[in-house]
Amino acid sequence: MPSVVKKLAHIHTMKQQILLALVSAAILALASALLVSGAAEERRMSVYSKVANYALPVVERNGEDYVGLLEVLEPLGTVTAKFEKKHWKFRYNDTECDFNPGKPRVKFQNANFDLTNNFLFENGRGLVPLSSLASLLPRILGGPVTFNQAGRRLFVGNVAVHFTAEVSSLTPPSLVMNFTSPVNPTIATEPGKLRMTFNREPVVSPGSPLLTFNSKTIQSATFEESNGSAELVVNSSIPVIASFSNDGRTITIAPPGPPPSSRVTPPAAGAIPPPTEITVQPSTEVQPHSQRYFAVIDAAHGGSERGAALTEQLAEKDITMVLARRLRQELIAHGLTTMLVRDGDDTLTADQRAARTNSASPAIYICLHATSVENGIRLYTALVPASVSNQGPFVDWNSAQSAFATASQMADAGVASALRGKQFSVRTLSAPLRPLNNVTTAAIAIEIGPSAGDVTQLTSPEFQQTVIGAIATGVTGTRDKLVSTQR
Repeated sequence: MPSVVKKLAHIHTMKQQILLALVSAAILALASALLVSGAAEERRMSVYSKVANYALPVVERNGEDYVGLLEVLEPLGTVTAKFEKKHWKFRYNDTECDFNPGKPRVKFQNANFDLTNNFLFENGRGLVPLSSLASLLPRILGGPVTFNQAGRRLFVGNVAVHFTAEVSSLTPPSLVMNFTSPVNPTIATEPGKLRMTFNREPVVSPGSPLLTFNSKTIQSATFEESNGSAELVVNSSIPVIASFSNDGRTITIAPPGPPPSSRVTPPAAGAIPPPTEITVQPSTEVQPHSQRYFAVIDAAHGGSERGAALTEQLAEKDITMVLARRLRQELIAHGLTTMLVRDGDDTLTADQRAARTNSASPAIYICLHATSVENGIRLYTALVPASVSNQGPFVDWNSAQSAFATASQMADAGVASALRGKQFSVRTLSAPLRPLNNVTTAAIAIEIGPSAGDVTQLTSPEFQQTVIGAIATGVTGTRDKLVSTQR
């Protein structure tokens, strides 16, 4: 009898061990699957234009990369699309296209064009193969388009940012890069490398993807494009850091420590270096605010940055200043404490604007733009980068807005509704417009255009008051919800 008991006990123990092994294997398999799925990077394409820079998702169908045509063109102009009688009819400004799902043929007004693969229609979206964009889009846009299909980066018109790179003969040597437009890459360091990733700027290769320097300290740099981003990797034999000057147009790579007595390109006086990969906010010349404001209004451009030429005599910076002051008066009349980022003809960087806003701890940030090209009004919220590198209380500067995306969309919807109530044509978009990504509260940008192309409306007090009154109504209508999001 004891032997039987022992055998039963042994069998029970074996069953427990087998069950435990099976459970452990299942847990490991699940964890492995989660790690693989979590590591998969979202496939995207970036579009760069004079109107906006933005990223779009890319999908794979039958081994081919596809993108939504409406999503590509909507930020660039007026688009409409409808499906009728087994045809997807698409219109961009004055150009009409007729697509037939499952077939490559596209009918334009007076010509035909064949895509590299079949057009697809899924869930109300018209999908075109990426390999057709370089030939298809110039026919629709009526202008030059450059598409790097391997890197999935699309350039509409002459918008590319070029740069030069030169190692100085100073001790210690430094690599000085001058860009044709301001840039603000994400920067990361690892042994022997400094990595700069350009997620929003249309930076292109200087010619060769490999740059070699006659220096033992900073030996080379490589330029690569992939998944809608550009990356510049500097290879060095000792640790180096990046510093910014010339309003973000110059990046200097050098060993840490006191700067050399002179540089190839000295930093501009008062320049504010953008943050590196992880930071709360960059160093700026911000005066602390003792009052906690409900709204901060930012008149776009200013000083040497004139903005768009609305007419031969009228600069965008002047109209945005008038509109900002009107909006401040309206909000104060509604009992809302309001601050202007600039109340004069000041030149401010995007980082300075964001830092002044964040230091005021408002419930909402409103940036005002003006245009003579577009009809109606466009509302923008931030297009936050997909990858966020927050570490505890330290927030990635370029995705600081991510925690306030819901509040921003709520404010956007409230203002859009009020404007439509005044019969304005309104479009809502998401775009990587600085400083929206850097603002730590609800943040929207409003681009005001005249109706029917009548530019004189922008200077009309009646038109200005109608627009500003509607914006103030929309902001006031969401007051309670916005206050609840304040830090």
